[in-house]
This record gives sequence, structure tokens and C-alpha cells, in this order.
Amino acid sequence: MNQESLERANAFLAFVATRTDPGGALDASPAEIGRHVGIEQPLAAARAVRALLARRRLEADGSNYRLLDARPLEPGEPESVTRPPRRKPSGTLGSGPGGRTVPTYSDVGHVAIERLIELGREVATLRAGARAAKSEARESRLSREDAERQAETLSARVQDLEAKLEMAEQNMRALLAAAKGTDRGEQIAPDNEMDAILGVLKGPA
Repeated sequence: MNQESLERANAFLAFVATRTDPGGALDASPAEIGRHVGIEQPLAAARAVRALLARRRLEADGSNYRLLDARPLEPGEPESVTRPPRRKPSGTLGSGPGGRTVPTYSDVGHVAIERLIELGREVATLRAGARAAKSEARESRLSREDAERQAETLSARVQDLEAKLEMAEQNMRALLAAAKGTDRGEQIAPDNEMDAILGVLKGPA
């Protein structure tokens, strides 16, 4: 605070002290008191009041002011009431170079939540696809195992039939050879050979 401002603030304080005691309220506006002490500009009167408030000579009481201490201000006297630091609007990250507006925490959070929702949907879709693929693979495995069992059964049946067919062919050859060795080609084969042939052709009971 320069000397001129100091003198204005002390003149303002001295006039207030003549009108009220410490603890009392000012009975006039700062602009009116300023005019009484020769401070014609309302802005200069406001600066004097601000200097007195900062050094605990005055106290704001709603829309009025109250006298706390009538001692004059000393040159170089520091402020006893520190001004609160200017705070940026809640949630802002500040401005970027060239005055470019930086997204707020709320904007970032909104984008992050939307991305998480999208990722959740993608994960759910992938899980459903994985379950469907596992189900199809299980059904395919069961079908393959069933087909393999059927193939094994059919293969065994074919082998059995081939064996019976070979046996029947051998018996027929033996029967024909026996018939050629007799005097009459139409002679009937012995009963045991005929039973064997019939048993082969009929298959298991």
C-alpha cells in the first residue's frame, strides 16, 4: 500500500472513530464517509475500506461495517486477513494453450463410463458366443462318438457277415465237390453238411 492510500485509509478510520466506538456500526455508507474526508471517488473509498478490513480495523457485518480498532495503520503493516486463493470451477482441468478449453472431469468420466458400457456389451457378446461354441462342440463330439460307435458296430457286423459268407462258400464248394464225386450229380449232400449250410445261411437264432 502506497503512502497516498495509507493516508486515505487513516483519514477514513479517524472519521469513523469520531462517529462510533469500537464494536459499533458505521452510520453512513463508505461513499458518504469518503466525501466527508475528501475522498470524492467511490472507488478510492472502497479501496480504503478494503485496506481497513484486511488489517482488522473494520469488520463486515452483512451489508454494513463495524469498527473493531481505531488505531491508525502503520506504514508497511501487513494484512492480517489473507485473501482466499482463487479457485478454479469445480471439476475443470484448466485451459489449454491458445485458450482451448480442456475437457472437465465430468466429461472424462462420462466418456469413460460410456466406453465401459460398450466394453461390457462386447464382453457379454463374446461370452455368449463362447458358450454357443462350447455347446456346439459338445454336441459335435457326442455326435462323433455316436457315429464312431455305430461305425464300429457296423464294421463288426460286416466282418461277421463276411466270415459267414466265406464259410457258406466253403461249404457250398465242398457240397459241389462231393456231388461230382458220386454217380449222380443230383445226389443230395449228407444231412450234417446240409445242416451246416442252412445254419450259416440263416445266421444266429
